[in-house]
Amino acid sequence: MIGFLGEYEATLDAKGRFLLPAGFKKQLLEGESSFIINRGFEKCLTLYPMQSWKPIYEKISQLNDFDPKVREFRRQFLGGATEVDLDSAGRMLLPPTLKEFAGLTKDIILVAATNKIEIWDAGKYKQLFEAFSPEAFSSLAQEVMAVGGTKNE
Repeated sequence: MIGFLGEYEATLDAKGRFLLPAGFKKQLLEGESSFIINRGFEKCLTLYPMQSWKPIYEKISQLNDFDPKVREFRRQFLGGATEVDLDSAGRMLLPPTLKEFAGLTKDIILVAATNKIEIWDAGKYKQLFEAFSPEAFSSLAQEVMAVGGTKNE
């Protein structure tokens, strides 16, 4: 199973390409160079190595076509999904529509998100942390990480 750690800065060139940071390259499976890039749940992009994308796609493929919520979810989630590859220089080209969706400018931040990588505009990413107090983070951690009603597991 792939798992990523860390956050790295990168720069978009005039064509919308960025160099995948070495810190993430080292965490990829050997020979992994194809990805699916997609809209994130927030105003960011999500980069899935193929090994992470395939089980998600399989699950979505098995959902009930007759359920309108399923069709809406598929449109939202799969609509922008695009296969991208690293070029010989280790760069990746962002599709213009996805770049626009996330409001990406020249400076971007790539952030580990378990088995995928989020791509944020550097300014927006910084604002996330400026607007989030240590107390709010502590409260969120307690709520999200609580297991079976206990507080310190």
